[in-house]
Amino acid sequence: MTFPRFMASPTGRGLRASLGVALIVYGVLDRTPLAWSLAAFGLVPLASGVFDWCPFSPLFGAPFFGRDVRR
Repeated sequence: MTFPRFMASPTGRGLRASLGVALIVYGVLDRTPLAWSLAAFGLVPLASGVFDWCPFSPLFGAPFFGRDVRR
């Protein structure tokens, strides 16, 4: 359960939020249909970092919410 614990840490949350921002910025600056799709997808890691949930944690048998992983 190392991956979910890392993703629930402040470093993991910051990494997810940064990845989301990077995808959104790339999508807006590139202005191709694929880039706009990446920008829209960038909302998922951004929101998961900001709201402290990880959609991949249940795949590893961990809880969905970061506060539950840290307990």
